[in-house]
Amino acid sequence: MQLSLSAAAKEVNRSKSTLSRAIKEGRLSATRCEDGSYQIDPAELYRVFPAPVPQPTTSNATQPESELDGTLRIQLEMAERERDREREERNREREQMQATIDDLRTRLDRAESRIAGLLPTPPVRQGRWRLWGGG
Repeated sequence: MQLSLSAAAKEVNRSKSTLSRAIKEGRLSATRCEDGSYQIDPAELYRVFPAPVPQPTTSNATQPESELDGTLRIQLEMAERERDREREERNREREQMQATIDDLRTRLDRAESRIAGLLPTPPVRQGRWRLWGGG
């Protein structure tokens, strides 16, 4: 039993141009008919292009609806717990940052008052400057 190019392409889920290219490159051997079409031996086809493995389909029909609802409920509860935990953590971090900001502001105010206390008072000018309004 030989396969045509289009039947072989459908068999291995490839395009006809891919199979044609493989034939022209010599990776896949095929017999050329008088009308110009190719006849491909299935064994040769599967040697170059392995048969696609059917994927197991998981459908919701395999699980009872109550089991699916229970699973979804559990996932929802876990997501809500995670969201609440992250929200609490974010609030805790915000409170810590605000406490740090308040502490730094207090320290800055104290440092400014200490610096102002360390500066000498400007000397009072005496003498003739009083006459001209200089001091």
